[in-house]
Formats: sequence, C-alpha cells, structure tokens
Amino acid sequence: MNDYVKNKDGRKYIEADKEYIIRSEQDALDLAAICVENNTSLLLLHYGNLTPDFLDLKTGLAGAILQKFINYRIKVAAIIPPEKIAGKFRKMVIESNRSNHFRVFATEEEARNWLLKI
Repeated sequence: MNDYVKNKDGRKYIEADKEYIIRSEQDALDLAAICVENNTSLLLLHYGNLTPDFLDLKTGLAGAILQKFINYRIKVAAIIPPEKIAGKFRKMVIESNRSNHFRVFATEEEARNWLLKI
C-alpha cells in the first residue's frame, strides 16, 4: 500500500488504498500490523477494500476479520454505499454501529469524523 498513513488535525490513522482488497484474515492481520507499526489504532476502509464474501455473513469472513481488528484494538470505519447494505449484513451493520470498534458510513467525511472524533 502506498501513502496509507494519513494525518488530520494532529491525529494519525491508516487509510487502506482503494486497490487493497481484504480477502482473508491474513489481510486483516497485515492491516493491523501496519497500524501497530505506525503507532495508530485507527483504520479507514473503503467499499472497494471488501470482497463480496465480507458482505455475505454466511462465509464467516466479516466476523473473522472484525474479530482480528478487535483483538488488536483497531478502531475501524468503513465507507459502504447504503444500497450495498442488505439482508443479514444490514442487521450486523445496525448492531456494529452501536459499538466503538467498527462502524459503517455512507460518506468518507462521516467515517473520518467518527474515526477521529471530530
């Protein structure tokens, strides 16, 4: 990933390249390692970073990936268009948006504001 360390108002976070695709738990661990190496626990993901398997809860990928981020205390904001949030994934988003670990937003501005608590 190139230029993934971002700074806004003195707060450092990692923003996954739009070309970086999280296909496995190992990819999530790699992102967690990037966060740790750069001394931040804040991660911004884009819809393009996620595979269809992430959105299909039957695969278990979303749960496994989110658990990795929780284990490493990585706070994640994901930008996902509302029309892509459906079915059981929608229920998971509603539940996770109550937490302080992983939340889904329609816009980059909303995601960044929550992540950085602006």
